[in-house]
Amino acid sequence: MTTSRVKPEVLEAARTLLDQMGITAEDLLQTAGARPHVPTFGEYVAVVLAAIGAGAARTYGNYLRKVVDRWGDRRLDEVTPTEVETLMRQVQAEAVQRRNFRGGAGSGEHLITALRCVYRRAVADRLIADADDPAKKVAKPRRPASQRIAIPDERLAELVAAAATGCRDPELDALIVRFHIETAYRRGGLLRVRPKDLDVQQCLVMLREKGGTFRRQPVSPTLMSFLLHHVHQRGAPPDEQLLRYLTGGPVGRRRYDGLFMRIGRTLPWVTAQGVSAHWLRHTTLTWVERVYGYGVALAYAGHAESPNDTGTTARYVKATLQEVATALAGLTCELHPLALSEETEE
Repeated sequence: MTTSRVKPEVLEAARTLLDQMGITAEDLLQTAGARPHVPTFGEYVAVVLAAIGAGAARTYGNYLRKVVDRWGDRRLDEVTPTEVETLMRQVQAEAVQRRNFRGGAGSGEHLITALRCVYRRAVADRLIADADDPAKKVAKPRRPASQRIAIPDERLAELVAAAATGCRDPELDALIVRFHIETAYRRGGLLRVRPKDLDVQQCLVMLREKGGTFRRQPVSPTLMSFLLHHVHQRGAPPDEQLLRYLTGGPVGRRRYDGLFMRIGRTLPWVTAQGVSAHWLRHTTLTWVERVYGYGVALAYAGHAESPNDTGTTARYVKATLQEVATALAGLTCELHPLALSEETEE
């Protein structure tokens, strides 16, 4: 077996070039073995929080603070998968037991997701190798099956009546409940609506969704008039949050917890089942799917662009805004400017 050898004249030319560049053989050896500085969690978590969106920072910031409290002075490449799983179990055990508590699985899942976000960026920044990511080697806790169901009509009527009575600001609570019944939107959606997002002529509300996307959702003329009255009465600036307290201050996320705790004192089944605003979303979307079909329900929910386990068929059953408005008209028994007429439907 023969091996090729580098010709002497080639080696000499290489040495000459290195000399001209001021590079020695020792420099080459040191550079080849050099590794980038791996930051500590205390250093790098701040970088990650500055890079991710405000919504993700709000969701995962608390868990990343726990990570910094625990491992703030340790480098990213020093933590093992076993340590990650141990911290996940501790976070689950320490989870706050609110009305919808489900064993802390959500807290454990958020912790792993937050850590994966940190390590994914560290890999992209070439601080560690992908194979050295310990968070990828720890499975997220299994999420319990959702207990949310569509609320029966008579129960829903009780809930609406309870929301509008027995508090210092029944108008605000009634508006919150009606908005979620009509739009089937999530809690954060209403809290992000601004007066400038209202299209009064077409009875549409611009909703800002996860990932920085936008869509227009039809609302009834009655709800639009309530929203406008709320804006004028409480002085919401055009480009700031619409939903306001009697004092004029913006409504926070905890208002929802207080709302359903109060309703639960009047309606024990609300407390027993852990009913929240998201149950209203299930209720409306279930009715829309039963009456107007899966494609319309998909659009009503804002899921039309991301088919789920139904497969690629969902890509071909997208409903129009007019069909969503028609479903809303059927739900509220009110005419809507964009709803399809009976002649069009035929």
